[in-house]
Amino acid sequence: MNRFLQRGLRYLPLMMATMLLISCAGETTRVEEPQDGPSTLNLKASDVADATPRAEPRARYGNHSPYEVFGRKYHVLKSSEGYRERGTASWYGSKFHGRRTSSGEPYDMHLATAAHKSLPLPTYAEVTNLDNGRKVIVKINDRGPFKDDRLIDLSYGAALRLDMIAKGTARVEVKAIDVGPAPRAVAQSGASAASGPTWLQAGAYGQRDGARELAERLERADLKPVSIHDGDDLFRVWLGPYGSQAEADSVIQRAIELGFERPHRVNR
Repeated sequence: MNRFLQRGLRYLPLMMATMLLISCAGETTRVEEPQDGPSTLNLKASDVADATPRAEPRARYGNHSPYEVFGRKYHVLKSSEGYRERGTASWYGSKFHGRRTSSGEPYDMHLATAAHKSLPLPTYAEVTNLDNGRKVIVKINDRGPFKDDRLIDLSYGAALRLDMIAKGTARVEVKAIDVGPAPRAVAQSGASAASGPTWLQAGAYGQRDGARELAERLERADLKPVSIHDGDDLFRVWLGPYGSQAEADSVIQRAIELGFERPHRVNR
């Protein structure tokens, strides 16, 4: 009996070390779980530009109705016209940066965008912080937040504009912006096509680093030529020039399919 006890005591340190390693491994797994948070860039509210409202066709993704999340069904509104509602806003940031939104566009936490449960994608809206009167125009291109007490989930950049980062939530009013009917794709002949080269804007940033990052991603995706143009305190990422409307339309479609935000035509 003593011999077996001595043998067990001999292996006790090894058993304890093994249990400690298992415990540490489990703790490491929990620590490495990604956490949401603010940007690592020294971003100021003045660096975040309002989204530019424009008529766009409905996104190919994210408008299916009804849809189900966590066992609950949600319905997408047929139109955003006349939408105006008050409620609680929250924000999301670094954990989702670069991931695809429900509309298929990549989430950029530094832009003025938002998530909403029922407004069509995309919808442009003015969001007002009822506690301090600050406003921001956002492009709603994502779904959420899926909590009963939340009306809208703002990007980090939009939340920065409303001065609600520290608190995390704010009482807001969301008012949809009427941008008119969505454009329809119309085939153009060579004679009716717009003359001169066509340029496309793929994004606009308050800091050059954001514009440079997008330009590099576009180049890696073989969407060229890419250039950065600065003016009015914004750095704009342009694609082109393209010699025909058909070529520009092809680039727009390919950019959407690759998960980029829909480029829009600009006048040089």
